[in-house]
Amino acid sequence: MGKKLHFLIVFSFLMLVFAPAKSYALDESAYNNSGLPIPRFVSLRSDKVFVRTGPAQRYPIKWVFKREGLPVEIVQEFDTWRKIRDLDGEEGWIHQSLLSGKRNVVVYSDKKETITLLRDPEEGARPVVSLEPKVVAQLIQCVDSWCELKISGYEGWAQRKMLWGIYEDEKFD
Repeated sequence: MGKKLHFLIVFSFLMLVFAPAKSYALDESAYNNSGLPIPRFVSLRSDKVFVRTGPAQRYPIKWVFKREGLPVEIVQEFDTWRKIRDLDGEEGWIHQSLLSGKRNVVVYSDKKETITLLRDPEEGARPVVSLEPKVVAQLIQCVDSWCELKISGYEGWAQRKMLWGIYEDEKFD
């Protein structure tokens, strides 16, 4: 192999390895291996999920999720790895095998107050159960600004704005 060709191969490899992270975000389609929309919400498949600093097992563990079913937002894909964002805005990489397409939401309240699931999707409907902030519930469907949830044998409706794990304008049924 000639010196020029060897130099070009080594130089190209180094450019890929040491390129700034922001350059990857510019062409999101190049990192959408699944063909699914980005961003999108999914949930954790296991009660122990390692979040890494990069898209491979050689990268150090940033933190560990210990809550199966917790929703996370996929913001980027690379091969079999997904860059996720959690409720607190923290980002890291998770292997796709640790994620599920099952849709869950987290009760979210700026005031850290409980919310009440209602029997029908309207203000003043009969209360079903109260939910604490950060409780995870299964998302059944959404109609306009209301979403139907299921948790611990209870089913009811909550305002979409009180939930994290679904977009404001997302169609879900």
